[in-house]
Amino acid sequence: MTVVNATSLQEAMQALRDHPGARLVQGGTDLMVELNFNRTKVEDVVALRRVNELRRWHIDEEGGTLRIGAGVPYAEMERSPLLELVPALAQAARTVGSPQIRAAGSLGGNLGTCSPAGDGLPVLSALDATVHLRSLDGQRDVSVHEFMVGVKKNDRRPDEVIVAVTLPVLRGFQGYAKVGTRNAMVISAASACLAHDSVGGTLRVALGAVAPTIVRARKAEAWLATQVALTGALSVSPGLAREFGQRAANECSPIDDHRSTASYRRHAVAVLTERLLLRANDHQPGVAR
Repeated sequence: MTVVNATSLQEAMQALRDHPGARLVQGGTDLMVELNFNRTKVEDVVALRRVNELRRWHIDEEGGTLRIGAGVPYAEMERSPLLELVPALAQAARTVGSPQIRAAGSLGGNLGTCSPAGDGLPVLSALDATVHLRSLDGQRDVSVHEFMVGVKKNDRRPDEVIVAVTLPVLRGFQGYAKVGTRNAMVISAASACLAHDSVGGTLRVALGAVAPTIVRARKAEAWLATQVALTGALSVSPGLAREFGQRAANECSPIDDHRSTASYRRHAVAVLTERLLLRANDHQPGVAR
């Protein structure tokens, strides 16, 4: 096995060129599970943990966007100032395993694995994130919706490194919720993220672990826009929230597996979406919280 401990992005990209088919490892929280259960084999590794360029973030005040490096750990996302900038991402980060896992895991790893149960992915989908990739030949910016192409499949080319994601900084409610087989440190059986842009007048919902990839409930979003004004504070009745949850759940295609049944997953995302919308209804417009 060849192991390259890259200390710069340039070195990592060169290592990928020199070792076609090498596995990129950021925190290793997904890969080590696969290796321990003998579900995959690795011949060459390019480790990214020491690449400081991937562990930075910055906010573009003029453009109203936030760029988060692919190696920024969940432990940093769950606390200020990222907590105030992207509350849904902070909420998702808190649900990712143990403190040790959150210190190692990152959005780059979530996107690289591209499991529909990845906790960060519904947030990226609800916020219409852009994924930034680099190789020795140049760079690409890809919508997160186009980047996720199937169960543990993505649009990253073999010689590319996921370097960052860009998200809008919204004014309005953001929330993330999930259910699993126990209360803590568990992979999602179903998850949901809701993001309300009180200035732009949009409300977006993304569902995790209920289809081959993350589901944006676009039909439910469009229906809600015909029922209530989405600019400023929301005015949503419990009945409308329940209907919205059901409509969102109807857009997913869950399966039965060892963690849950398809019927329970569909029920769970309906309830999660309903509750998130009711929380958004109680939220006062302003900086997202």
